[in-house]
Amino acid sequence: MKVNTLKGIFPVIPTIFNDNDEINLESQKKVIQFSLESGADGIVFPGMASEYSFLSKEERGILLKLLVDEVNGKVPLIAGIGAPDSNDVIALGKEACSFGITRFMIMAPSHLGNDVTKHKEYFLHISENLPNCEIMLQNAPSPMGAGLDVEFILEIVSSNPSITYIKEETLPSGPRITSLLKNSIPHLIGIFGGGGARYIIDELNRGAIGALPAAEITDLHVALFKSYKNGDYDTARRLYRLSLPLLTAQVIYRTRLTKYVLYKRGIITNMQHVRAPITKLEEQAMKDINNMLEDLIKSKALTWVS
Repeated sequence: MKVNTLKGIFPVIPTIFNDNDEINLESQKKVIQFSLESGADGIVFPGMASEYSFLSKEERGILLKLLVDEVNGKVPLIAGIGAPDSNDVIALGKEACSFGITRFMIMAPSHLGNDVTKHKEYFLHISENLPNCEIMLQNAPSPMGAGLDVEFILEIVSSNPSITYIKEETLPSGPRITSLLKNSIPHLIGIFGGGGARYIIDELNRGAIGALPAAEITDLHVALFKSYKNGDYDTARRLYRLSLPLLTAQVIYRTRLTKYVLYKRGIITNMQHVRAPITKLEEQAMKDINNMLEDLIKSKALTWVS
C-alpha cells in the first residue's frame, strides 16, 4: 500500500438536531470525540447517514468547521460532496477545501443510470475543477445511487486519475469487490465496503481495505478490524456476529437507530429528531434495540464508556 493509503474504519458522522430542528453543536462534538476515542482511522462527513440532503449551505459550513476543529489533524477526513449536478459538487468541494479537506466521497448519481459516458464526463468535470484532490467513488444501489455495473466502474475509474478509492455498496458487494480487484488500475489505491458494515468480513476476505459504517458502534467496528488485521479471525467473527442484529434493524430505522443508540450510550442528549423521511422508532422497536445493546454490553463488544 502507498504511504498515505486510507484504510480501516471511517465512521460517517450523523447530524444531531435539537427538538426545535436546530443543530446541537455540543452533541455533534461528542459524537466526533466518541469516534476518535474509539480509535476510528478517519471520519466521513457528511454522508447519507448525516442527512446531507437536508442540510443548508450554512449548516454544512458550520458542521465542517466544527469537525475540522475537533479532529485537529488526528485522523484523515473525507467530505461527502455528492449532488446530481457536477457544478454543485464542485461548489461543495471548494467549500470543503477552504477548511483543508481534500478527500471527497462522491456518489455516482442515480439520474445518469448506466450511461458510462455521462458518468465519465460528470467525474472528469469535477476532477478538472478540483485539482490536487482525491475522489472516492461511492457506488450505492438504486434508487439512492446509480448501482453501476462492475465494468462501468472500471471504465470510469480508469479514465480519471483523481479517483483513487471506491466505496462499493451495491449488492452483492463481496463478489463485486473481487471482480474490481482483478483489474489492475495503477492509481486505484483501494476499495472500502459500505452497507453499514453488514458484510464486512466477506469484504475484507476479498481485499477491501476498510469500511465506512454509521457511527453508533465505532468501537466494535474498530476492534473487529484490528482483530482481523492481526490475524485473530475468531475474535473478528465473534464481534461481527454480535453486531448483526443491530445492523439488521438499522436497515429499517437508518439514522433514527444511529441516534437512538448514541443516546442510549450517553453520547448525545437528543435521541430521535431527524429531517429525513425515515421509519419512526416506536416503543416495541426501542425495547428490541435495548435488548441488542444489553447483549453487546454483556459480551464486552462495546468498550467506550461515556
